Amino acid sequence: MSAHLSYGRVNLNILREAARKDLREFLDKCAGSKAIVWDEYLTGPFGLIAQYSLLKEHEVEKMFTLKGGRLPPADVKNIIFFVRPRLELMDIIAENVISEDKMHSPRDFHILFVPRRSMLCEQRLKEQGVLGSFINIDEYILDLIPYDGDLLSMESEGAFRECYLENDQTSLYHTAKGLMTLQALYGTIPQIFGKGECARHVANMMLRMKREFAGSQTQILPVFDSLLLLDRNIDLLTPLATQLTYEGLIDEVYGITNGYVKLPPEKFAAQKKQGEASKDLPTEPKKMQLNSAEELYAEIRDKNFNGVGSALSKKAKIISAAFEERHNAKTVGEIKQFVSQLPHMQAARSSLANHTSIAELIKDITTSEAFFDNLTVEQEFMTGVDTDKVNTYIEDCIAQKDPLIKVLRLACMQSVCNNGLKQKVFDYYKREILQTYGYEHMLTLNNLEKTGLLKPQTSTRNNYPTIRKTLKLWMEDANEQNPNDISYVYSGYAPLSVRLAQVLARPGWRSIEEVLKMLPGPHFEERQQLPAGLHKKRQQGENRTTLVFFLGGVTYAEIAALRFLSQMEDGGTEYIIATTKLINGTSWIKSLMDRPEAQTL
Repeated sequence: MSAHLSYGRVNLNILREAARKDLREFLDKCAGSKAIVWDEYLTGPFGLIAQYSLLKEHEVEKMFTLKGGRLPPADVKNIIFFVRPRLELMDIIAENVISEDKMHSPRDFHILFVPRRSMLCEQRLKEQGVLGSFINIDEYILDLIPYDGDLLSMESEGAFRECYLENDQTSLYHTAKGLMTLQALYGTIPQIFGKGECARHVANMMLRMKREFAGSQTQILPVFDSLLLLDRNIDLLTPLATQLTYEGLIDEVYGITNGYVKLPPEKFAAQKKQGEASKDLPTEPKKMQLNSAEELYAEIRDKNFNGVGSALSKKAKIISAAFEERHNAKTVGEIKQFVSQLPHMQAARSSLANHTSIAELIKDITTSEAFFDNLTVEQEFMTGVDTDKVNTYIEDCIAQKDPLIKVLRLACMQSVCNNGLKQKVFDYYKREILQTYGYEHMLTLNNLEKTGLLKPQTSTRNNYPTIRKTLKLWMEDANEQNPNDISYVYSGYAPLSVRLAQVLARPGWRSIEEVLKMLPGPHFEERQQLPAGLHKKRQQGENRTTLVFFLGGVTYAEIAALRFLSQMEDGGTEYIIATTKLINGTSWIKSLMDRPEAQTL
């Protein structure tokens, strides 16, 4: 189940096992049969750490979703609430506990806060008169969750909003704690580089925590050579652009949540048998897991979508040739060998059928006129065409009442590429959006302005063209089939965040001092002392390992770009990626909206 976590340069299964051990220990504290009441948001991340079988081994008999009123009946001794430290959830828990007490059922209640205990929440339970009902109140420190062999996420959905809008640094504290856990398991990271205010905070907290635990240093040979902390707000442009890799497009169109995607079932029904009555067409969305454990997906996930078709047809030829081999199997030994390969071949064939169906679904969208028009405007903004006047395509989208998020993504993109919009353009967009979509979106526009995504121009100087030229953010003839540069992930645009990582590895940030000053926040380098005898001696030709941590979210296209750099022959650096949240432009803008539930999306 988790073998793919240990394939990479860094065995991330060690982190998963440490998290599982802590979970087992907590469950064993509550002796006897158990029911878990889940905060719904936690079920996905927990699924990546522990399957139901692990919980079952520790006497978990029932699982419920946390909701108001009475708990469903369960003949168990312990009821354990797994929740995030949110005040509104405490009120629901209190309601559950009070209704159980009325039934006079002899139950033991426990509460497990993820990722940290909260005094405020305990105070709220006390006010509700139920704090005394809990036997164990504990915290389960689930900071960094391994998503794949080279990917970790905290899945903290509000991190960007908290840091850049509400000035709440809780998620930065959790990041620093998560990085300390990582260092306890994989050794001290000798070099820390960073860019941005939040990066500076996290580095400071890590160094302070290291001083506090000075005596308890782990005697582990460091696995990582360096850590690069990047603020999301140094590169606001990348998440707004439409991702053009296979995995990025699946996320843009259907949304990938905790490694799973839900797809329209019609496409997959046809695979059963042709000509069967259509009354049995499935109505439930098809849920598929997406990670590198699946050979074909690992191969095509990071390709530009225009290169996926040829990769699939090549795979189809290989698979059908393998099945044809059966005619050549004459001896018992040959037949036996063919039969032993059969399960793998059948899995490969079903994987190919699934991905062909997904690719067809996405192709229907990418070949549409609407998609092309949208992409054309995005690329015009990225190359600096007419960013200082009202864009007719955005006007048309508003007039046709296209989804608000689509309009906001484009308007924000224009603003970012122009270092803010001219006041009259800004006012015009604002007025049109409010008159068309409703004045309740005033709060959302205000949030976008505060975070620097959609703002009026304050100085006449626009630094974006200089940054674009110096860092080569736009490559005219990006090769999508056989890429030679990271710009293939957006068909021409190289993500600024990943370009910074690339330049840092070679030739170093000194070469781009001027550009770094144009981006928000400080840039810095810190060195952490290693215990004696733990200095790594690098072999000739051995790659460096860098952990890149995105504070405020990362897109699948950026991950693909970093994987591309890891695989370059002369790259010299392998990247492991960590983030507060996996995002795309839609989920990112949604997190900044103040009334998304009242939306007509």
